[in-house]
Amino acid sequence: MTGASRTDAPAEALLSALDPEQRQVAEALRGPVRVLAGAGTGKTRAITHRIAHGVLTGVYAPTEVLAVTFTTRAAGELRQRLRQLGAPGVQARTFHSAALRQLRYFWPHVHGTELPELTESKLGMVAGACRRVGVQADQALLRDLASEIEWSKVSNVGPDDYARVAPRRGRAVADQPHETVGKVFAAYEEVKREQGRMDMEDVLLLTAGVLASDERVAAQVRRQYKWFVVDEFQDVSPLQSALLDLWLGGRDELCVVGDPAQTIYSFAGAQSSYLLDFAKRFPGATSIELVRNYRSTPQVVTAANTLLSGTRSAGVELRSQQAAGPAVRFNGHPDGVAEAAAVADQVARLHRGGTPYGEMAVLFRINAQSETFEDALSDRGIPYVVRGAKRFFDRPEVREAVTRLRGAARSGEADGTPWVQVVHDVLAAMGWTAEPPTARGQVRDRWESWQALATQAEEFAVEHGQEATLASFVDDLDRRATEQHAPAADGVTLATFHAAKGLEWDAVFCCGVQDGTLPFTHAQGDPVAVEEERRLLYVGITRARKDLSVSWAAARNPGQAPRRQPSPFLRSLLPEGQRPEPARTRGSKVARCRECHQPLGTPAERKRGRCSTHPIRYDEALFERLKAWRLETAREAGDEGKPLPAYVVFTDATLELIAEHKPGDLGALGRISGVGPSKLEKYGDAVLHVVGEAS
Repeated sequence: MTGASRTDAPAEALLSALDPEQRQVAEALRGPVRVLAGAGTGKTRAITHRIAHGVLTGVYAPTEVLAVTFTTRAAGELRQRLRQLGAPGVQARTFHSAALRQLRYFWPHVHGTELPELTESKLGMVAGACRRVGVQADQALLRDLASEIEWSKVSNVGPDDYARVAPRRGRAVADQPHETVGKVFAAYEEVKREQGRMDMEDVLLLTAGVLASDERVAAQVRRQYKWFVVDEFQDVSPLQSALLDLWLGGRDELCVVGDPAQTIYSFAGAQSSYLLDFAKRFPGATSIELVRNYRSTPQVVTAANTLLSGTRSAGVELRSQQAAGPAVRFNGHPDGVAEAAAVADQVARLHRGGTPYGEMAVLFRINAQSETFEDALSDRGIPYVVRGAKRFFDRPEVREAVTRLRGAARSGEADGTPWVQVVHDVLAAMGWTAEPPTARGQVRDRWESWQALATQAEEFAVEHGQEATLASFVDDLDRRATEQHAPAADGVTLATFHAAKGLEWDAVFCCGVQDGTLPFTHAQGDPVAVEEERRLLYVGITRARKDLSVSWAAARNPGQAPRRQPSPFLRSLLPEGQRPEPARTRGSKVARCRECHQPLGTPAERKRGRCSTHPIRYDEALFERLKAWRLETAREAGDEGKPLPAYVVFTDATLELIAEHKPGDLGALGRISGVGPSKLEKYGDAVLHVVGEAS
């Protein structure tokens, strides 16, 4: 047997394990090559077999290959698979790891000095920069400024250009003027230089600078690496693209792999155009699509394809290779608490049916949404793990708020003031406002945490009535924090859609999929941002192997008017009767029926809050009388001219039920939701008097 035939046999064995499209990738050993790989189509399998095939056939020397990805976890997986395939000498690294390795070697030779110290966090230097330019910044603003500096640097936007470029890119940091952010950015760079430090973005910038300015260094790196593979190419930033160009040095031995339908990091500087326009830059490039989905059932794949069909986010159309599974569940709920309870109940049912807790995930848009699901799972004794964020009661802003509330309770601060108002005052002193901020990022996340505490206080007051005090509310918060399950290996994963990227589970619950949350409020009116939100839901859906549930809540909290409707992204997925209206245009305010959420056409419909097919079920005149009685009662119950908040007496939802059922005695009144024993004793006779007068 000749040497060539001995080589051919193992190579054929290697390739025979691949499907036709994956084999095309593995056999395309010379660049340029672009692989559009849909979710669950085995892209890692394809590119590792390509590298191993090249090594096995002698086209590649293992030490001359550099495989680049975005996370240490993904790089580790690449290295492990390459070892198993017989290519252990291949370098598989993140952009930052590869650049830092080169920088540590070449910097002393080029500059004759030690490399600046790599800082683990920008926050201290950002704080120093803020002091220099006179900006008062709390931790949330510092984190948002640090994120904005990162975006600027990976997008090749310098401090002097920031104020000009940022508005065109739709960038904003809280309520800070763009000029101020640019000044903070410039001051940050000064502080960093004075301290002899560099940040993670500098690792890429300095490496690119060394390669661009010293031809000897560039030539040595290019002799070392002759073959490049870049995974997740849809997430490449301008700075990473520039560094990759310097590594290539005009060559085209490059294979890129990505999925434009999973571009969800544009806010951090990622640009999918590098993937989509690859053939323009490299004419004659080989382009291959991976479409066979090995992860999910046909039902899940159909939902994913339908979500993107006919949109600008549409990519490869997936084809499931799995057996049929259960139908995708789409469920609306009256409020967020009911949604979380239903999800927890379904988790328990799946677990009883044999699905491990560790093979289930609850996904949502922002971290602040996790608290309700944490409570629901804890109430049922279900272990869970919060991925990519601290549990609700471990978050700094929540811990600080609870500490302040505990201090207010012990000092008697609530004496003479309605205790719910004290909660609001304490939160307001930390920066909470009744209206959500227009800013995104940490500022919005922190507001959501405070809002959750304010809502808990209001609900606690309604539930416990006169017995509720600030001290008992703080005790209840402590109980909630204590009863949370510690992270467990076999726990249900709670994660944002962003944090779920690259992962998969047997059962996935995509929650809070209502308009205003997904797409997020800040994206509405911006078609590009809305499409990124659509892709975020696509990422969530394609994490599921077998069971997929998509849910939404008509109101945030129990008792609130059901004003929210399903996300417009679900329009093509839901049955006709459940479909939401098309998304509103910027600046328009469409009043919707409280019952069916359809637009209200006439002034009379808008006044009632219901369309003509869903007339008000309660006595409107009685409802107004009850509201007037509630207002007077709240005023009389207040102290020192401060009225008691009206909802502490009864919520609007409870008054609507009273006006609908018109109870004639205390027994009937007590059966109405929201009328507990203490409220029945305190307000029962007065309410019956108002109902009797109206009758």
